[in-house]
Amino acid sequence: MLRPGQEILVQVKKDPMGSKGARLTTHLSLAGRYMVYVPGGSGVGVSRRLRQDERDRLRDLCKSLKVRSAGLIVRTAAEGEGVDELRRDMQFLSRLWSRLKQKADKVPVPGLLHAEVDIALEVTRDLFNESCEALIVDSEKQRKEILAFLDKVAPELSSRVHVHTGEVPLFEAYGIEAQISNALERRVSLPSGGNIVIDHTEALTVIDVNSGKFTGGKGLEDTITHTNLEAAREVVRQLRLRDIGGIIIIDFIDMAYSRNREAVLAKLEAELETDRTKTYVVELSPLGLVEMTRQNTTDGARGILTKTCPLCQGKARIMSEETIALGVERRLRDLASKSAANAFLIEINRTVGERLTADGRLKQLEREIGRRVFIEGSIALPIEAFRVLTEGSVTQVEAQRLPVREGQEIEIELEHALTHSPQDAVGFVEGYMVIVEGGRPFIGKRRRVKIDNTWRTGAYATASKGR
Repeated sequence: MLRPGQEILVQVKKDPMGSKGARLTTHLSLAGRYMVYVPGGSGVGVSRRLRQDERDRLRDLCKSLKVRSAGLIVRTAAEGEGVDELRRDMQFLSRLWSRLKQKADKVPVPGLLHAEVDIALEVTRDLFNESCEALIVDSEKQRKEILAFLDKVAPELSSRVHVHTGEVPLFEAYGIEAQISNALERRVSLPSGGNIVIDHTEALTVIDVNSGKFTGGKGLEDTITHTNLEAAREVVRQLRLRDIGGIIIIDFIDMAYSRNREAVLAKLEAELETDRTKTYVVELSPLGLVEMTRQNTTDGARGILTKTCPLCQGKARIMSEETIALGVERRLRDLASKSAANAFLIEINRTVGERLTADGRLKQLEREIGRRVFIEGSIALPIEAFRVLTEGSVTQVEAQRLPVREGQEIEIELEHALTHSPQDAVGFVEGYMVIVEGGRPFIGKRRRVKIDNTWRTGAYATASKGR
């Protein structure tokens, strides 16, 4: 059907997703508010989401339009609309196709002939209807663009478009930022105290339903059924918010009676009727599992707003402090076997360092390798961080360290307590923070302390007895 060098007119049917490229088609279509215009097609199709009598009515209205050299697909949004609204939409799309044909003869190959409208106009076209009280934007320019579009397709809605004028940003004023954050959470709470947990794998998405703290109902079966019914509604809401596609497995809580399983499945299917994206549901199994598919249209909120964690590389788990500490010990042994230096200064995560210095563990390692090891670190460092800052003699390494050294006794004024550890107090040496264990009673006084551990961002110390 195709040959090298051939020039064809194509439309992107599906955007690139993950490792898959865009899907193209030569079956072109132009979407309007109430219908889809199919150049070169024939006949009239009507959304299956509408009642049969409404489908018949709309099909008859479209036949009266007498469209030439094109087919029409009537969208769900056309429910209840008259022939004038349909004609206005059809004429708009027909004129658009005429302009595109003329442009196709002039644009060099490869070239863009037509692009989908921006997100504001797409929402206006597909979602903004008589059921909406208002459409609020934060730009006067955008408002004018929307009004110009509505003037062609639905002028009766123009009075409902408003510009946000408050001092608080639009998304913040209406809680959108919080909703975006919630749409990325793994656990979603249900009204009665239960929850659903959403996990993504390479092949499918798994949604687990839990009763959580909910203990209402006349008995265990009633509690489980109530939780499952709530979950069915919330699952569909999350599928739409997050735009999750592909294979989806929902693990409802196991129910003893078939009538309850049927009620939950019916609730799920009823909620899916509100979803504009194509879905297919297999019946609920005796184990409470529902297999379903949902058309992949975008990468979803998770794919668009997040990226793979550089630490766990997408495993959603990272090594524990103890595992990393054991790895640091192995690397130090290897370093000592290859270097003639008598001391090393290394930079690691502070919590890993605390593991190494606890219970004389570092001292034992030093005796084993016959070298001194000095540690600097910060809680802000990645847990797997390991860097040799310097190596050489003990004197050389200590000279490159911080204003204090381990084992040193200094006099310091304690200025304030720590928020996360209120029994401890903080003092400073040349701007360098020293945390004194149990120093809260001595705030505002000068005390002599002994430095126990040092880090790049601070040191730990204990107050000397009697001083």
